Formats: sequence, C-alpha cells, structure tokens
Amino acid sequence: MAARNNIEKLEPDLRGEGLRIGIVVSRFNPEVGEALLAACTAALKKHGVRASDVRVVTVPGALEAPLALQKLANTGKYDALIALGAVIRGETYHFEVVANESAAGITTVALDTGVPVANGILTTENDDQAAARAAQKGADCAAVAIEMANLLKKLDGE
Repeated sequence: MAARNNIEKLEPDLRGEGLRIGIVVSRFNPEVGEALLAACTAALKKHGVRASDVRVVTVPGALEAPLALQKLANTGKYDALIALGAVIRGETYHFEVVANESAAGITTVALDTGVPVANGILTTENDDQAAARAAQKGADCAAVAIEMANLLKKLDGE
C-alpha cells in the first residue's frame, strides 16, 4: 500500500503463491483456445501459482463458459477464474450474439458470486487476428486473475 499526498492507494499484487485458479476453455476454435491456455498457464506458473492449484475445464463454446464459471465460483474453492476462447466473426449476426452474451454472462458471474473472472474470450474479425492475440491475452488473463484475487483479499481484510 502506498500513500501519496495522504491518499491511500492499493498497489497491484501479482504474487500468485497459494492462489487457486479455475480456468474454463471453449473448445470452439480449438487452436486459439490451446494457445490461450498455454500462455495463461505459463504466466500463472511465472507468478508463482502451483499447477496443483489450477483446474482446467472445457466447454463446447463461449456461450457455455458462464455456466461452468458459475459452478466453479459457487464451490468456494477458487480465488479467481479465467474464461478462454475465441469468437471469430462470420457472415451472420451470430457473432454479435455470442460475443455479447458470453461477455455479459461472464460479468454476471463475477458480480453475482464475488469471484473475479478474467475474460479471455477473444472477439476478432478473422482467424489471423485471433492467432496473433492469443499468447498476449492468455498471459494478460493470468495477471488479471492474480491481481484481482489479491485485491479482493485485501479489501475483504479491511
């Protein structure tokens, strides 16, 4: 915690030791999902999260992710959750429906359960964009999950 001009500021904490993380991965667009997962788990390890403290479950697609996240959150076993997958634009309105509803569902899970959820469901125009973003987004989600889990622990302790 840093103080600046008598204002208390909680600094980001990216120490993952002892945190339990649940990951839900969409199997739709599997190459992208695997790349997201590989980058995410590597970043979790880099930040000190033990492999034995990570649980990965898969779902058919992005629309199914919120329900699996909700079930994981309701167990009380996880400090943070991560949603991974890709929704790639096609020729129909279906892209907007899936992108919007999965994002809304993921946000609802976090707000309803109090368990932070990092949203790593990519929404891109094409396969190349998804492939180009997968590694960075997977790593970013690991950092977000750790930071938010630590922040909520600090806030709960106040």
